[in-house]
Amino acid sequence: MTKRVLLTGHNGYLGSRMGPMLQDAGYEVSGVDTGYFAECTLPGGERSVPGIRKDIRDLEAKDLEGFDAVIHLAALSNDPIGNLNNDWTAQINYRGSVNLAKLAKQAGVERFMFSSSCIMYGLSQAKLCNEDSPLAPQTEYARSKVRAEEEIRALADKSFSPIFMRNGTVYGISPRMRIDTVLNDLVATAMTTGKVTVQGDGTPWRPVVHVEDLCRSFIHVLGAPREKIHNQAFNNGNEKLNHQIIDLARIVSETVPETTVEVLGSEAVDKRTYKADFTKFATTFPEFSFNWTPKTGAAELYEGYKAVGFRLEDLKGPRYVRLRWLRRLLDEARLDSNLRWTH
Repeated sequence: MTKRVLLTGHNGYLGSRMGPMLQDAGYEVSGVDTGYFAECTLPGGERSVPGIRKDIRDLEAKDLEGFDAVIHLAALSNDPIGNLNNDWTAQINYRGSVNLAKLAKQAGVERFMFSSSCIMYGLSQAKLCNEDSPLAPQTEYARSKVRAEEEIRALADKSFSPIFMRNGTVYGISPRMRIDTVLNDLVATAMTTGKVTVQGDGTPWRPVVHVEDLCRSFIHVLGAPREKIHNQAFNNGNEKLNHQIIDLARIVSETVPETTVEVLGSEAVDKRTYKADFTKFATTFPEFSFNWTPKTGAAELYEGYKAVGFRLEDLKGPRYVRLRWLRRLLDEARLDSNLRWTH
């Protein structure tokens, strides 16, 4: 029997890839998305899944009835947005997520997959951060993930099983494209300026994961036996995916012709650094493999950007940078001061 899955954020960067992949895996998928980024589509088309346009803050238990699982991706998706207005991130990423989990439990949903983040390790002093390492969230976005995990974990019981997927920094081509993640940005900048620009000194570590691998990992865990995953957090990636930003820049320079690496060494940059330990994921799911590397990912990004004629105005404009796009919607009064649609 086909299992029914509700996918929040199904029209976002991750969701627009994950929805069709869930369908291909045999799931009956319905989405819910408020549509902030409906106009941020990379040319070339997309395969959509059925869904409703609704803010997760407005969902009711009846919206979740009949589903076997919820995959919760919907969130304000990066730190600059969280820093623009802390309450937006608290409303949507923290309280919205906890309320959604409560509604899912009330509606009889058995499995709740929460898209969390390795960013919660912050300025980690640990050599490698595993799921039991101290959390040191440095931003409102990171804090929202920590708080949501804590409160959703407390809802677990014999009929409600949450799982927390702590993702690395995602990259790769998606129909609902964004260039404000590190590898996506480096390739876009290299193509349009001839320089692979590193704002800081390039030494911080990041675990990076391709969007396709990330979607596959969610689908794999979704189908796992309850006793393997119930109420557990997983660093979502592979040990080979930890890279310093300067190394990513060199890979991009080798991929995009006639480009040079430019290290600005600015002090006013993100200094978070952490290497994620993916041992738990690897030992729990030894049959799963992460197929992409930054090298193959950079090549995909380069070819993908070339195919759609990506230009300097795309790099500098609002369409593919989440913070700039929300600011545009606010400036045009299409969103109000609570990030709700005015029409």
